[in-house]
Amino acid sequence: MFTDGQPDRIDAASHAIAGYMTGLIARKRQDSGDSLLDRLIVARYGADRLTENELVSLACLLVVAGHETIANFIGTALLTLLQRPGHLEHLRTHPEDIPRLLDELLRYDSPVSTATFRFTTEPVCLGGTDIPAGIPVQVAIGAANRDPGRYTEPDRLDPGRDAVGHLSFGHGIHRCLGAPLAKAEAELALRAVLTRFPHLRLAVPADQLTWRRTRLVRGLAALPVLTGSP
Repeated sequence: MFTDGQPDRIDAASHAIAGYMTGLIARKRQDSGDSLLDRLIVARYGADRLTENELVSLACLLVVAGHETIANFIGTALLTLLQRPGHLEHLRTHPEDIPRLLDELLRYDSPVSTATFRFTTEPVCLGGTDIPAGIPVQVAIGAANRDPGRYTEPDRLDPGRDAVGHLSFGHGIHRCLGAPLAKAEAELALRAVLTRFPHLRLAVPADQLTWRRTRLVRGLAALPVLTGSP
């Protein structure tokens, strides 16, 4: 719903999940537990306060970010491998190498192509461009991950590359708290698909695949595959 490319439906879904979270937070105040949301509710009233809107917004973000990003990454990662039979066959016979390749797959085709807007608090100069204070700035994560000043031959998938510095999970205090879970989910999914379907291949040419037109997340509308013997 959040990645179907239709602004009206996305807005309606956003309001619906915000309404659900508002009600869930109210119920948890009456009957608290030990979940992450319960701890955020405690933080709402602690020294490091969250406003009510911040609490609801953060709860919604955790749900959406924990689903949309990893679902789209699994699809794009599998497509990347299906287009490279040598890499695919290696991982089929050596699935223990999948965790090492995940960072390179995330760098090569991130499920989040742009970061949310930031605002300059003072004048800065980036790459020779002067940016005054108070100006909105949007970071292109996908472009940063393909920066030739950071990665040699950035447009090539290199299984031997040390890509742990990619920005697909953000950076510093803004690094995604779900990064370890996302990588674990991706490893389990890829390992299962590659070992259970030894003849997996694209059902249509890659240039016929449809990509979702979204505000933030990059992913396929569908990934048609064949699983039987060629």
